[in-house]
Amino acid sequence: MGSLLVVSTPIGNLEDTTIRALRLLREVRLIAAEDTRTTRILLRKYGIHTRTLSYNEHNMRRRTPQLLAALEAGDVALVSEAGTPGLSDPGHELINAAIVAGFPVVPIPGPSALIAALVASGLPMRQFTFLGFLSRRPAERRRSLAHLAGEPQTLVVFESPHRLLALLSDLFFVFGDRRIAVCRELTKAFEEVFRGRISYAVEHFSDTRGEFTIVIEGATNPQPVSDESVNRHLQEARDRGLSARDAVKAVTAATGRPRREVYALWLKFSEDQR
Repeated sequence: MGSLLVVSTPIGNLEDTTIRALRLLREVRLIAAEDTRTTRILLRKYGIHTRTLSYNEHNMRRRTPQLLAALEAGDVALVSEAGTPGLSDPGHELINAAIVAGFPVVPIPGPSALIAALVASGLPMRQFTFLGFLSRRPAERRRSLAHLAGEPQTLVVFESPHRLLALLSDLFFVFGDRRIAVCRELTKAFEEVFRGRISYAVEHFSDTRGEFTIVIEGATNPQPVSDESVNRHLQEARDRGLSARDAVKAVTAATGRPRREVYALWLKFSEDQR
């Protein structure tokens, strides 16, 4: 019986590969790779000729039984397109399947965009919540953020280039102008770490090419603002289609006003809109 080796690979710079990872990638019978093209670049650089098999969201149901059968004969390595397998990629499914089938699952630590961004952000790292990729649907994304608006721990999000500005806009609306670190192309030639307030990040990223990891400050205790400002936030919440519950939660977090006061203003605002 073999083991499933969960091998972290570089998120950009190929020199970040660990010696242990290289040795194991040479020794295993098979490498299950989220993107075989990306994995082959790494293998060619280090002269590794191990057979690779694609394992991604499109074929994982078909591939999982094949890989479990391969584990009966020996060790199999699991690698993602970049970084640590199982974080926002289909590797999690194979890991669970191997555990259920009784195979040992062995982590081989290494590069992770999540940890690299946290370290570079300058924001508190003692407690954090990793959110992966938020929903592509604007209303659902805003609802998810509204549920997290009062949480004090640092938040970490992955985002694609074409949705970055929409996410930053939602963060500003739901969270207010918190501190943020927007990390682009970590460990690559055009690496950039923007540190500042969300409003400045919106202005800064006119060019949104690259891979993004975003680190967001947890909730603090902002100073209460005027009824007029709360009403402007409520109007925007209504325009965005938020329910009364989500609107009140989001505006409470963004303005610092007590929930009961925001709710009372929502009722008055809704009455005035009739």
